[in-house]
Amino acid sequence: MKWHTLAVHAGTEPDPLTGAVMTPVYFTSTYAQEAPGRHKGYEYSRTHNPTRTALEMALAQLESAKYALAFASGLAATDAVLRLLSPGDHVLVSRDLYGGTYRIMRRVFEPWGLQFDFVDTTNVAEVEAAFRPNTRLLWIETPSNPLLHISPIAALADLAHERNAKLVVDNTFATPYLQNPLEMGADIVVHSATKYLGGHSDVVMGAVMLNDEAAYTQLRFLQNAVGAVPGPMDCFLVLRGIKTLPLRMQKHSENAQKIAEFLATHPKVAKVYYPGLLTHPQYLLAKQQMRLPGGMVSFEVKVSSPEDMQPFWKALRIFTLAESLGGVESLINHPALMTHASIPEEERLALGITPGLLRLSVGIEDADDLIEDLRAALLQL
Repeated sequence: MKWHTLAVHAGTEPDPLTGAVMTPVYFTSTYAQEAPGRHKGYEYSRTHNPTRTALEMALAQLESAKYALAFASGLAATDAVLRLLSPGDHVLVSRDLYGGTYRIMRRVFEPWGLQFDFVDTTNVAEVEAAFRPNTRLLWIETPSNPLLHISPIAALADLAHERNAKLVVDNTFATPYLQNPLEMGADIVVHSATKYLGGHSDVVMGAVMLNDEAAYTQLRFLQNAVGAVPGPMDCFLVLRGIKTLPLRMQKHSENAQKIAEFLATHPKVAKVYYPGLLTHPQYLLAKQQMRLPGGMVSFEVKVSSPEDMQPFWKALRIFTLAESLGGVESLINHPALMTHASIPEEERLALGITPGLLRLSVGIEDADDLIEDLRAALLQL
């Protein structure tokens, strides 16, 4: 099936009992059994729920995967993948990445015994030099959060496999519509389904997609044993969001391209990060491994401190200052004080997360209105 058809029909069939076109929301915690241990495939909703089953089938199809698992959040999905490792194992990680991922690695799994090195994963030679005999995982975000670096998935997959390691790709920013890492050699794909997959800022969820049966069996055990599972209504909301994913991503990308081009010529803007601009250092790689450059734009304004931004925030009328991303509405975020505040200031500055760095989640409103909103706010700086 082609993408628009797949998005509408993945994981869903008319309900066999009633013929309902939309997947029913199964609000139940338990299921009747004919005899002890004899049931219809469902016994307890932490373990399985029919609405969640439909979502996991859809997620697997979207990422060209054999298996998918839904979790209560993106960080719950991250936690499960990291639990595949053992104390003493070493993990290489994209230097530029979501602050929550950094936090769980540094403050939860490092004390537990995992070892982490954060490297520039756009540079294959630097990644290769950082491998150790005990490196078991290479974890990348591409595009990365918040600086939108693009890492070469196929080359890094080959590098990891040569060294008996697995490649994990956080595909949240790209979504399965723009990029399919498993088809490029990645072993595991992680999503915050809160973002573009849900698409309407009304649900929190994570997902893991993969082809390896042994890893899937371990992750399924962890999903049930730890219990960080989404409820059936959340699963329904993400299933509904998936149906419009291609349409939304096309509009997100179209608007983001126009906004990035506007910002690139504005005198108050020092730098724009967007893989759809010719000035982006991985522009050609982005065109090669992504269908479109996506709906995220970051840019740096010429200010010396966060306090200088107050008139800018007050002038915005359409963009909402908020955490998260990927909804139909446009959001703006200050990474240093919001999503990446858990990263020490010295490390943030070294990465380029400055007091003037702003991250846009460009919505599906009219692009001209969004540009005028930013233009008016920038005049206040």
